[in-house]
Amino acid sequence: MAKLVLTTFDWVPDMPRGYVRDLRIRWALEEAGLPYSVESTSFKSRGAEHFAHQPFGQVPWLTHGEISLFESGAILHYLGHLGEGLLPRDDDMRLTAIEWLFAALNSVEMASLPWSLFVFSGDDSASPMRKQFDAFVHSRLQHLEPILAKREWMAGTFSVADIAMADVLRLLDRFGALADYAAARTYLDRATARPAFRKALADQMAHFAAAD
Repeated sequence: MAKLVLTTFDWVPDMPRGYVRDLRIRWALEEAGLPYSVESTSFKSRGAEHFAHQPFGQVPWLTHGEISLFESGAILHYLGHLGEGLLPRDDDMRLTAIEWLFAALNSVEMASLPWSLFVFSGDDSASPMRKQFDAFVHSRLQHLEPILAKREWMAGTFSVADIAMADVLRLLDRFGALADYAAARTYLDRATARPAFRKALADQMAHFAAAD
């Protein structure tokens, strides 16, 4: 089997540590027990080699032999088919996992990310734009809450869909958005209690701290 190499930044400021998206890939690799190594690319100086792998100058990307993939969702989808235990074996449930993988990144994260940036920036909660983002986030959570109340995991068994969904919800929880959503809070606690998540998080934090 060709070597799996995950590339992330060599360093990031304190604020995004624990939330850089290489965490999702570390988590999946740990869940599947796939051997991998981690390499660094410069946070402060992004050159041609970086843009050759990630055209927007972001991280992470994954190389696997001659394959180079960017975007955490695409990488999770790839690893779901590569590693054991990352996608259900049943055809219908596998499709369910894939649709929820995309839903986490396209329907939930598209609300959570801009909202979190508004909160972090200190934007006045009374501003019209902030109110719009508050409403958008809570609309998504109100639709997700009854679904999570009925499921242990998004597609029967733990899968890449849960890695994506839990990581998106972590960002909302960081700024208190899950306070009124008990099912989402319970789901997130269940996901982040997994040993693979704990190791992935600790490894990411240690990686960035080593460059301080």
